[in-house]
Amino acid sequence: MATAKKLTDNHLTCVICTEEFTGPATLQCHHTFCKSCLLKYTKTQPEAVQAKSIPCPSCRQLTKVTTPDSPVEEWVSQLKPSHVIQGQMDDFGPGAEAADANVCNVCKIQGKTTPATSWCSVCDEVFCDGCLKMHNIMPMSRDHKVVDVSDATKRKARHRFMCKTHKDKQIELFCKDCRMAICHTCCSIKHRKCDDVDTLDNMTPLVREHLSNQNQELKIKMTTSENITILRKSQIKEIQTNAQNIKDEIRNIRQRVVEVIISKEKQLFDKVDRSSEEQLRELQAEIKSQEIDQQMYQQQYEFTASAVTSNCERDMYAVYESVGETSTDNRDTGNRLAAGRVVFTHDMDNRPAPGRVVFTHDMDKLSKAVDDLQLGEVAVVRGVSDRQSTPVLHHTIDCKADGDKEGTHLNDVTVLTVDGLTVTVVADYYNKSLKTYHTSDPNTLGNLLLSGCPWQIAKLIESQIAVSVPNNKEIVTVNVTPDPVLLSTIKTSKMYFALSSLSPSQLAAGTFNQPHSVDILDMTGKILKSINTGVIRNPDHILVTSNNNLIVSEGQVLSLVCVTSEGEAVFTYTPAGVRALRWPWRITTTSTGDILLVDYKSHKVIQLTESGQYVRDVLTQQDGLKYPRGICLDGDGFLYVTCGRCVSVFKFQKTVK
Repeated sequence: MATAKKLTDNHLTCVICTEEFTGPATLQCHHTFCKSCLLKYTKTQPEAVQAKSIPCPSCRQLTKVTTPDSPVEEWVSQLKPSHVIQGQMDDFGPGAEAADANVCNVCKIQGKTTPATSWCSVCDEVFCDGCLKMHNIMPMSRDHKVVDVSDATKRKARHRFMCKTHKDKQIELFCKDCRMAICHTCCSIKHRKCDDVDTLDNMTPLVREHLSNQNQELKIKMTTSENITILRKSQIKEIQTNAQNIKDEIRNIRQRVVEVIISKEKQLFDKVDRSSEEQLRELQAEIKSQEIDQQMYQQQYEFTASAVTSNCERDMYAVYESVGETSTDNRDTGNRLAAGRVVFTHDMDNRPAPGRVVFTHDMDKLSKAVDDLQLGEVAVVRGVSDRQSTPVLHHTIDCKADGDKEGTHLNDVTVLTVDGLTVTVVADYYNKSLKTYHTSDPNTLGNLLLSGCPWQIAKLIESQIAVSVPNNKEIVTVNVTPDPVLLSTIKTSKMYFALSSLSPSQLAAGTFNQPHSVDILDMTGKILKSINTGVIRNPDHILVTSNNNLIVSEGQVLSLVCVTSEGEAVFTYTPAGVRALRWPWRITTTSTGDILLVDYKSHKVIQLTESGQYVRDVLTQQDGLKYPRGICLDGDGFLYVTCGRCVSVFKFQKTVK
């Protein structure tokens, strides 16, 4: 267990099988694997085998083989571990403990097994305490360097560097052409034609410096890889959370649709109940009438029957005179006796038949409506950070409101999430207003009139923004509810166009024609400090990045400048030729730090790296851009760009080659 832990701690395990190395083999990229694991992997890569190369499972780099016509098994078997790996295997491998338990070399010759306590770096022998005293007395060896036998580190450091081919020769030279440490015999036999051979003493400082530099690079790569891993894990969690939220939203929509269907069902049930109850009332009234008539007929029947069966003629005629003849046929009515009186006549055929409630439906139409029913659309929206993605226009918001001037120009745009709603906020310069639109209903408009023309929007917190109003020397703060509501008006001593949030309590604002062109303000307008941004003297726009750097642009200066919050230069982007800027305008950044720059007069949105290197033209005039101004990204990866009076919203999809 101790050996296994040492191997793991010293990175002596194969990343394929996750076990300690068995037959380690090092590729040209310096990655090491078990030979058996590497052989299995190589056989699964037909393209590499066809190229007569061994692929690295970690970095995919190919290692050319010396005998391409031999089988793959021989390719791998000819690979050797690096000196570093082999040295660590010797120090920490299964044989390390046995090496620690070596017996004294002198005693071993005499047939004794006295444990060794010391090691001589010159003799390369181990001695017990008694033999060491003799070793130290001898004139030939009294000056030799001796270390404790258990100190593997010192033993390794003082161990003579011996040639593997000529085992009795010490390595003292380095062939730069072959990049190999060699002995004098190797040099005279195998490296006679090499042009550049130097001594090991001269090469050691250079090799050590080279390896130190390489170590620094590896440390940077390790840190970068670790950060990427952390980012990817965060993205996995975000994707899982987003998937669950979307499922919940789909369930809610389904529930709302079901509620609509249930409501329609209830309406039909109510109509059936009302129609049936009306018919039932009519029939029940008819039954009641018939029951009354039946009772009256029964009484008359009994009265008449009594008179007929009576032997008293007086009673019979009395009944006859009072009742008269009742005919069951309308045709007998004319034959009634004049003295008679009709008590009841009823014509069943003239009464209307009771109505019938009927349910009719068009099943084909209903099936089509169900088939056409769409709860929504699920799509993978890629961010602009994915440099292989392409933009697709998703929708457009027309921001011209009733009563607006014809010259509607949206100078800036931002997107907020307020109470679960995605709200688009635009600064309408000529109409002196802030307008908000709910993404779920783009026709829903909130409008806040300002005392002057708004220039740039700065997000303070998720539902609050600050807006520069330069011609009035004001900065206003606004709460988005999602309608815009004025919170405060900050009076400033200077005319500020560019505006961005350094923190919820501090603003970075671009001054007009001042030596130090950016001021850091508190929320009362007090200047805390000023920053020089070099060639940008009159910043039109400013952006504070996630690491608190300031990126500024000026339309008339064909450069983009980035400085730290202390004013130290980070980069200046001044492209030439076909990529030359014509009127740099608004700026935003992606979640990965890439910069998106609006070039107003070239009708483009340009993507740069965090360090100011050109990546690509994200949007051009071919995508419908014409004199773009404002730009922002929302949390779902949609890109918002203002052109004239409209906001064009783009999503990104993977390019299919």
